[in-house]
Amino acid sequence: MKKRARFYLLLIIGLFLVVVFIDSLGTFDARPYYVVPHGSHTHYVPKDCDPPLSPGDAPTREPDADERITCDGRIVPASGF
Repeated sequence: MKKRARFYLLLIIGLFLVVVFIDSLGTFDARPYYVVPHGSHTHYVPKDCDPPLSPGDAPTREPDADERITCDGRIVPASGF
């Protein structure tokens, strides 16, 4: 009985660690941009740009719900995107 309880406990801990690892990769993040901490400020880098935008060229203000970040680093209204 103790072996079975230990097995289930380790299984639950293992599954929890897998979910935490996958979440740390941003899999469950629905935002269209990455948040990049950079010293005393934060950059907001768009996800779907080819070529990718450098964090240094990304805006330091988080876009509002009705705004998007373009691939050249501007924050524009979502309706004009």
